[in-house]
Amino acid sequence: MKPDTLDHLRQLIADLPDANDAAARNAAARQDNLVKPAGSLGRLEEIAVHLARWQGTERPTMDRARTIIFAGSHGITKHGVSAFPDEVNAQMLAGFGAGFAAICQLTSAFGAELSVVDCGIATPTADFTTQPAMDESAFLAAVAMGLDAVRGTEDLLVFGEMGIGNTTAAAAVALALFGGEARDWVGPGTGVDDAGIGRKADVIARALATHGAALDDPLLALSHVGGRELAAIFGACLAARRHRIPVLLDGFIVTAAVAPLHLIAGADGLAHALAAHQSGEPGHQRLLAKLELDPLLALGMRLGEGSGAATALGLVRAALACHNGMATFAEAAVAGSKQDS
Repeated sequence: MKPDTLDHLRQLIADLPDANDAAARNAAARQDNLVKPAGSLGRLEEIAVHLARWQGTERPTMDRARTIIFAGSHGITKHGVSAFPDEVNAQMLAGFGAGFAAICQLTSAFGAELSVVDCGIATPTADFTTQPAMDESAFLAAVAMGLDAVRGTEDLLVFGEMGIGNTTAAAAVALALFGGEARDWVGPGTGVDDAGIGRKADVIARALATHGAALDDPLLALSHVGGRELAAIFGACLAARRHRIPVLLDGFIVTAAVAPLHLIAGADGLAHALAAHQSGEPGHQRLLAKLELDPLLALGMRLGEGSGAATALGLVRAALACHNGMATFAEAAVAGSKQDS
């Protein structure tokens, strides 16, 4: 399934499998017959039906939930767009392996497997204020990393990222895809001050002036002003859809990375995905609105790593516990009659 050209990649996007609507109807009917007023569990019911639709079963599970973190490095960091140096990339990668990062605790707490993919932190992308962050070959190689990272046997996927400078890349991608002004999309990221936010906006404005009309193509936008980890997340989300695996989307960076699927394939491109949370990054709320995604949580989180989506795994567990563990009225009646006898 590895694309060797952008046209090949577009063909993969154009050939997306449908959901299992029969399984969704059966799951919704089960919800309506559980021992509760119809609709009284709110979005927990929606979550269960969503997983049923994409897993193709009335009784979905998350026994094989998996979080994949994609890590990259960015040439634009030389412009002072982050509060931290590039060396943090390697330190955090080691931290994921050692198990002391937030995402390690969250995935462990909610029973998900954690994998980390180094998309090339030793090789930063080019400075996209003067040239494309990735040429076509490098971009397709990064997309292939994401495609390869998905096994196809998972029953739920969370994607996370790590890369100093990548909130600037995400903001540049969002601006290229949806327009507006650079200031509309930038935020504090790792904690930069107002001057730092100004530098981020300037970098993005210069990038758009450099690349011009090329950014009208969603794939070129992702390759010209994105990053390897963003391209890999795009590939992983595409792979998840082709395997009919439901996805919980994390914050601003992950959402920007997968947004081209929405623009190329329409709303159906991200039909398998739920927005896990609305992050504290200002551009994320705007981006979710553009994609017509309603987040499950809004906790002011902006750590990245997939931490917001991993937190929402707890909601999924709650949804499935009720969906699969509660009795229907008919089952409860049978149980009650046996007890009476």
